[in-house]
Parts: sequence; structure tokens; C-alpha cells
Amino acid sequence: MSGKRRADGPAVKQSPKKKKVTPRQRVKKVAKWLLVLALVGALLVGGAFFYLYKTTEIPDPNKDFQAQTSFIYYADGKSELGKFATQNRESITLKEMPQTLQDAVVAAENRTFWTDKGIDPKGIIRAAFSNARGNSTQGASTITQQYVKILYLTQERSLKRKLKEAILSLKIQQTLSKSQILEGYLNTIYFGRGAYGVQAAAQAYFDIDAKDLTLPQSAVLASVLNNPTNFDPANGKDNKRALKERYRYVLEGMASAGTIEASAAEKAEKKLPAFPEIKADSQYGGQKGHMLELVKTELHGLGFSDEEIDGAGLRVTTTFTPKAMQAAQAGVLEARPDGFSDKQLHIAVASVEPGTGALRGFYGGQDYLQSQINWAVSGGMVGSTFKPITLATALTNGYSLKDTFEGNSPYTFPDGLAVRNEGTGSDGLGNDYGDSVDATYALEESINTAFVDMSNSIPDGPKKIFETAEKMGVPPAKATKRYPGIPSSTRDISPEDTLITLGKARISPINMANTYATIANGGQRADVHVIDKVVDRNGEVQYSYKQSTEDAVGEDVAADVSYAMQQVVKSGTGQAALALGRPAAGKTGTATKEAGDSDVVSSAWFVGYTPQLATAVMYVRGDGDDQIDGWLPSYFGADYPADTWTAVMTKDMEGLDVEQFPPAANVDGTAPEGDHEPYTPPATTSAPQQTRKPSPTRTTQEPSSEAPTSEVPTTSAPPTPTDTCGVLGCSPSSSPSSPPASSPPPSSSPSASPSAAPGSRAPRSMVTADPAWYSRW
Repeated sequence: MSGKRRADGPAVKQSPKKKKVTPRQRVKKVAKWLLVLALVGALLVGGAFFYLYKTTEIPDPNKDFQAQTSFIYYADGKSELGKFATQNRESITLKEMPQTLQDAVVAAENRTFWTDKGIDPKGIIRAAFSNARGNSTQGASTITQQYVKILYLTQERSLKRKLKEAILSLKIQQTLSKSQILEGYLNTIYFGRGAYGVQAAAQAYFDIDAKDLTLPQSAVLASVLNNPTNFDPANGKDNKRALKERYRYVLEGMASAGTIEASAAEKAEKKLPAFPEIKADSQYGGQKGHMLELVKTELHGLGFSDEEIDGAGLRVTTTFTPKAMQAAQAGVLEARPDGFSDKQLHIAVASVEPGTGALRGFYGGQDYLQSQINWAVSGGMVGSTFKPITLATALTNGYSLKDTFEGNSPYTFPDGLAVRNEGTGSDGLGNDYGDSVDATYALEESINTAFVDMSNSIPDGPKKIFETAEKMGVPPAKATKRYPGIPSSTRDISPEDTLITLGKARISPINMANTYATIANGGQRADVHVIDKVVDRNGEVQYSYKQSTEDAVGEDVAADVSYAMQQVVKSGTGQAALALGRPAAGKTGTATKEAGDSDVVSSAWFVGYTPQLATAVMYVRGDGDDQIDGWLPSYFGADYPADTWTAVMTKDMEGLDVEQFPPAANVDGTAPEGDHEPYTPPATTSAPQQTRKPSPTRTTQEPSSEAPTSEVPTTSAPPTPTDTCGVLGCSPSSSPSSPPASSPPPSSSPSASPSAAPGSRAPRSMVTADPAWYSRW
């Protein structure tokens, strides 16, 4: 049998040969797996993004970028005085922003703004890779993203913040229109020069409102917001060159977008707009800081919080007028002595309108940036300017201007406390004015003993004087709704103080001016204040001062006190005020305190008024208690303070009608029992028209101002017992202790020239026993 022979054993199967994988096939396979991973990653990222989108809440806006500047205005409600702001910002509507500005910003920052979804995916990816390499985030954001970052996020540069920014941008895009986003962005973005938002920027760069911006000006602002430091032309030539390049880029973008004609862009590109010189106006420089602090203090008192004051966009109308503020400062500079530093000599002025209580003007002393102490608020011991309050109290309690009081010196209380008048007198214990000087003359010459007698003769006198002071405008140490102050600086006043009438109390010039304004207003006190109206950002009135007055003293009492104070100006210690050239009433004052083994003068005052305005002037030194006698050329209230008052009021009264005071009412109630019968002038009087006349024992010495006996300026010497002193000076004469029987009353004696040497004026009053202070006039 023929055929092929089979091999022994089982057949062996041969495996097929494997095909070789080419490099190309290998790449395709890797790419396939990468695609799968990418898809899975994308799904995971998308899922995570969707989860974050759903779970991320829109946070509360950053308060600083939601805040608006609060503006403070003078009394006209239009002239800006200053502002309070966390940031310099004033929000305006998109309609108030020129179209060229809107188009310029879009061309500069986000040319797809009107069509995009509010995010820049490429920028986010670029930031992700940059962050992976350890660099800070890179890439420009859309306008929406920038707005979200400013309004809701921090300036942290991280991928996490970038992702959150994108998520919030998408959410905001769903809740706000493009116009709303652009408006918010343009009201919050920083433009440099401390300006946030286009309104503040337009004022900072061009000194105009945003609504008045031209095309070139709009292009500049759109350019600088990209990098305010590098593109601000005020920072040097290199910055200006950089700005020109950015400026050109913006204009070309506007032309490409069709928002302006190419010819308009070419014309604007030729040169930058002019940049006016913006006045460097310190927010708090000069007196403005003192003004704004008074406003803020009163706003706090009205219940406004710091957040509202600094960021609620309030519009506050004050009582201040530029004229009164300028008059106060100019009057101080005109009348103050030369060669004295503002750091040591503190002069304060306050002017209050009778009937309204409006603080129209003041001078607080040193530039606020140099010292934040406002001496118109801090005040000092008022000395004899307190005496009209005592007189008002006496008239209210049954006395009259004709009633008489002890004018001889000293006056000794039952417990041994002695008060004496100015000068040395014939026995070295103060000048004598007679044992029965009437109330008018006592005020005219500021006779200490007469006023201590007056206070002591009123039943429970010190307490009643204290109460009258509160009613008239001297607030207690802690001001109340019934007796308010601005703010209350009253110290060292007590209803138990036996010598309250001599002015130990420390009171602010503002409150003293208001107290005298009460007299000028017929005894009706208006609360002194600095705010008339507060309006919120929407125009709603949040506060309006309600004009009202309170009975302080009777109208007739006020008329008589005012009459007596007119005599102070006409023939007493305040004759410097005659230079005002219109009816005026006032009172001079100095105060002294014990310093070691001697007494020193610590303050000098003049407070007075016309029917239209009451003004207080105070001179102090150092911490308000330092010695001024022997330091100033003259420390009398009748000199520098009265001259300053006249200079201030001359400027205040310019252009105002001359108004008259009401005549004296001559109130005459039933006085408490005591030896205070009206003085009857002798038949030989040479001045029958006078209602008062010195007693035979009264000295004819007429000191014009207060001065201590023991402390005398180096430029002057105290009058001797052989001097006859007019209200403004002294001249040698016979002994004042024995005047001729026919000599005229002091009120009618000739006055010395107002230009008499300051040191020639006589000292006014002194306490020779505890407490360790005394007042002088």
C-alpha cells in the first residue's frame, strides 16, 4: 500500500505568527486611552464645576466697595465743606456716564463684553497652567470677572480664587444685565489718585464730573484703570509715554468696534488731553478737620454709626457759613500779638446765631493736622464773663439794676473767706468802690465784691445761679437732652460753689457764645448745633433740625442784663468793642489760679453780641492753664480778646443792617430783705441823667480790665493808689480814696485812648483766700 507515512506521536500545532505593532499604531493606542482619560477627567471636572456652581452662594459684597462717600456741606446745602469716606467714591447711574466712556472701557478691558458669558476660559486655563508651574495667576479677566473679584472676593492670586471668580461670574451673569454689570464695575474699579469709580476719577484727573468727560478724557480713564500707577502721567515722563501707548490702543479698539469714527480716533490720538493742576486740598487741613470732627460728633449723638457716616453716601448740611468761618480766622490773625507760636498761644472764637442756636463760625486754634485739640470746644476758666448770669439770676429773684451792693474791698464771709477787688486800694486790700454800688455799675466795672454780695444775698444764691447757667446755655458736665452742649466741656462748676459768680467754671467758647445769644434773643435759649439736615443717598431726609427755644430768663430780665452789658461796652471794660460802630453788648473776663506761692492769670476772654450774632473769644496758653501774665504783652480781656472780637464781628456784620437792642425794662420785683436799697444820688450830682452815682466813699479809679496785683506783665506796672484810672488807662491824679464831692460818676468820666499801652490798665479782681483761684476784669 502506497502513501505517505505518518510520524509517530501526536501532531504538533504551530501558533500563528504575531503581527508587528508599528510606532504609529502604538501612538494611536496611547491617544485613545488619553482621550478616554480626558473624557473621564472632563466629566469629573464638569461634574465638580456643576456641583460648585450649584452649591456656591453669592456672598455679601465687600463693604468697602459697596460704600459711598458722605458729603458735608455749608449752610447753603451746595458748597462742599468736606467728606467722610472709607474710600473716595460716589456712585452714579450708567445714564450719567458718557457713552464714549462706556465704549472706551469695553475697548480697553473686554472687547467681547457685550457678547461673552462673563468668563474667559482661555484665561482660566492659562491661570491653571501658570499656577501648576508655581507662578502667580496670569491672564486678563473679563469685566464681569473683575467686578466679581472686587465686589465679592479678595485680591488673593490662586487657582482656587480664579475658579470661584469664574463660578460667581456665571451666576452674576444670570442675575444682572450687562448694563448693570458695567455700571457696578465703573462705580467700583480703582483709577488711581485715591479715586474709586468714574465720578471720583473724573474729579481727580480732570476736575470735572463724569457726565462732562470728552472722548479723549474718557480714553485716558479707560487706559489708566489697567495699571493706575504706571499710566498716571503725574508720575513722570516714562508714565506719560506708557499712557500714550495705552491711550492709542484704546482709541484704535473703539474705532475697530465701530463705536467711534476712525477719523475721530486719529484726531484724538495726536495728543493727550490737558491735565489741570488739581489743588492739593487736605481733607482735614486748617480748620476743616475741627469742623468735620464737630460734625461727626453730632452725627454720633443723633444715632448715626461710623459705617453710615463713612460709607452710606449721606448728604449733611451744616450750620457753618464760609463768611463766618473766614471772619473768625481772619479776625484772630489780624488782632493776635506777633511773635507767639500757635503751639503755645491758643486763641479760640465761636459765633452763634441768637434764636436759632446755629454755630455759624469758629476758630479752634492750631491747624488740625498739627493738633487735634479744638480750643473752641476745650475752653478754659471763664472768669468774669460768668457775671451776667449772676445778674440775670438776681433780677429774676426780685432785684433790679438800681439795687446796690457792697463795692468796697475786701468782702468777708462769715466763715472768714475773703474776696477783694483789683488793685491795691489805699490799704493794699483792693480798690474800694463804695458800700452801695448799683448792679449796672458793678457789671460795668466788674466789681468782684459787689457780685459776691449779690450772689450771697440771693436765697440759695449759688444753686440758683447754677440753674440759671444751665437754662441759658452752660451745659452740665454730662450734657442732657434738656441742657445740651457741643460737646459739653463744662468742668469745675457746682451749685455748692460759694464763689460761682467769679467764673471758676471751665466752659467752651461755643457754649459761652450760646449763653450770651440767649440774652440777645430775649431770654429764649436755642440749642447750639452744627447740623441742620441729613439726607441719605436716595434723597430721603433722615434728620432735620427742629427749630425751637426754651424759656431761660424772662424777656424783661434779658433786656435789663443786655442794657447793663451795653454799658460795659460804652463806658466800662469793653470799650474796644465801640470800634464795631453799631450797638453791641459784652463782657470782658480773665481768670487766675494759684501757682505755688503766687496767683497767675490763666485765661483772658471777651464775649459779646449784636442782635444778630453772639461771639466768644478766649486766649489761653500751653495746656490751657499756663500763665499768660508776664508772657503776653497784655493779659487783659479788654485788650487782645476784645480787639479780636471786634475784628471778627466787623467782618461778620459787613453788609448786615444795623439793629438796635430793646430798651431796658427796669424790672423791680420784691427783693429779699437786706441792705440793697437803690442808691440815691446826692443833689449836687453833675450828671442828673445818670441813674447811678458813686457814694462819697467810692473811689474814682476806673480800672478798665482785670489784672492781678501780684503778677504783672514785664511791660507794665500796676496802678498805684495815686493814680486815677479810666477804663482804658491811668494818669497821675489825687488819691482815689478821697474824690472831690463834685466829681462825676465813673461811668461818665473821660476814657483813655484805645491805643493806650496795654500794661497801663488796672487789675480787676482777686480772691485772697481759698479756693486757689480768682477772676479778674
